[in-house]
Amino acid sequence: MRPILKRPLVGLVSVMCVTAPGAAQRPSTTVLASQVAERVRAVPGAEVAVSYRDLETGDSLDVNAAVDFHAASTMKIPVMLEVLRSAEAGRLGLDQQILLVNRFHSIVDGSPYSLDASDDSDSSMYAHVGVRVTVRELMERMIVRSSNLATNALIALVGADRANAFAQALGATRIRVRRGVEDGKAYAAGMNNTTTSADLAVLLQRIERNEALSADAARVMREILLRQEFNDEIPAGVPRGTPVAHKTGSITATLHDAAIVYPAGRAPYVLVVLTRAIPSQATARALIADISRLVWTHATTPATVGAR
Repeated sequence: MRPILKRPLVGLVSVMCVTAPGAAQRPSTTVLASQVAERVRAVPGAEVAVSYRDLETGDSLDVNAAVDFHAASTMKIPVMLEVLRSAEAGRLGLDQQILLVNRFHSIVDGSPYSLDASDDSDSSMYAHVGVRVTVRELMERMIVRSSNLATNALIALVGADRANAFAQALGATRIRVRRGVEDGKAYAAGMNNTTTSADLAVLLQRIERNEALSADAARVMREILLRQEFNDEIPAGVPRGTPVAHKTGSITATLHDAAIVYPAGRAPYVLVVLTRAIPSQATARALIADISRLVWTHATTPATVGAR
């Protein structure tokens, strides 16, 4: 496993802004980068990565986008991609039923472990242990309620290695999907699921553009992401009622959100914000929401003719 950089610097910013000379021009992403950096500096010790891709204008902003972070529950995006790809390939059916169990095997030595309902954001899923549940329902609960039990059941079904290989084939070359949730031995050995903000942005772009799956499967994936029930990060920074297809992720002192945002009357934009070393989740949540607000303002500010 590659070592995780401990202190990514907000000053390491790569900015790309493409605008036809003499045409109506948008505010520079250099200004946006400065605004983001200033907001991050208000949280001492915060380690933050940001990737923004505007599918309408071509604007692009990266802050520490190649730095590895613990993926937390954002790894459920590549897992869902592989579930839908496997369904398209005929390896499984979304309406097929599988027996839900709470017994999994560590990638370190194969030893069994189980999940604790009190540590899962979807404790109600444990009432279904010992019952057959459809793949579709597991996929829904994995994203909408971020169910760890549903996630591990799907990883056992399709394989972390397949999810990892598919994500990398789509261009997310640094992402690592290694294991299910709460594999304590793997965590102790440093065998974690990791991602970069750029990798998640690549996957979301391909989902939106129907480049990862068929149009029908991509629509199913976006519809599930749009039903996400935890909406205090990127959605909190855009006007109420704006559709946001996204997946959050959190562990101790770490909070992420990866989203496709749909402003009215134009193509969407992708925004990924990864944070760590912020002990207060409320502080991290406010930081992500504020970065989202800055990006929204930049993306939706009307272009001016002849701006320089």
